[in-house]
Amino acid sequence: MVTNPHTGTSVHEIADGIYRIHTPIDFPDGSGFSFNQYLLVDDEPLLFHTGLRQMFAPICEAVAAVMPVERLRYVGLSHVEADECGSLNDWLAVAPQAQPLCGQVAAMVSIGDMAQRPPRPLADGEMITLGRHTVQWHDTPHVPHGWECGLLMDLTSGTFFCGDLFTQPGHGEQALTEGDILGPSEGFRQAMDYYAHAPHTAAVMERLAALQPRTLACMHGSAWRGDGAALLRQLGQALASPR
Repeated sequence: MVTNPHTGTSVHEIADGIYRIHTPIDFPDGSGFSFNQYLLVDDEPLLFHTGLRQMFAPICEAVAAVMPVERLRYVGLSHVEADECGSLNDWLAVAPQAQPLCGQVAAMVSIGDMAQRPPRPLADGEMITLGRHTVQWHDTPHVPHGWECGLLMDLTSGTFFCGDLFTQPGHGEQALTEGDILGPSEGFRQAMDYYAHAPHTAAVMERLAALQPRTLACMHGSAWRGDGAALLRQLGQALASPR
């Protein structure tokens, strides 16, 4: 469902109660890219990734097409970057009960100061029940980048909010695919490598694969459905290979 014809912002349900909010953009060179946020609708709704500050209005409009914006309880982020938390305070302004949701490091070094409301910091492995859904936080320092980086897994639906992992170029028109996303994402990474390549990257990827997700909620490009453990291990192998 397109919610803003001017920006092309749209919303689609990719798993039970989980909606991809998607906005395509064009770079000056004519190539395409996209930004996704994920809305988990439950007793205590969660928005993961805020989107850029300049995109707040159409993204808010998309959330409102699914549920009242003021019902938001948590606004989550993987790490401190404009597309992750640029409009955080705008969301806190329209959702008076909402709290920033992030890892302990992000809360300590950035969000505790940047946000208009104190964050809800999560320890590695900590779980929060939102109603029907239970989500679990996983610290992933420097994977793909940022000391404070972490990712979220919905244990109920098997959906892994994988942030910048599997970033795909192009407009990402298809909301949910079972096709190849590793090839396009690796092509994008080889051209502009945004990974930190930390010593523990392989161990982090294996730990994430052990979650056995069935849906990967990618921040850029299409969400993906299939054997998430196998795909995460393939990504780990690609990261371990010399360029």
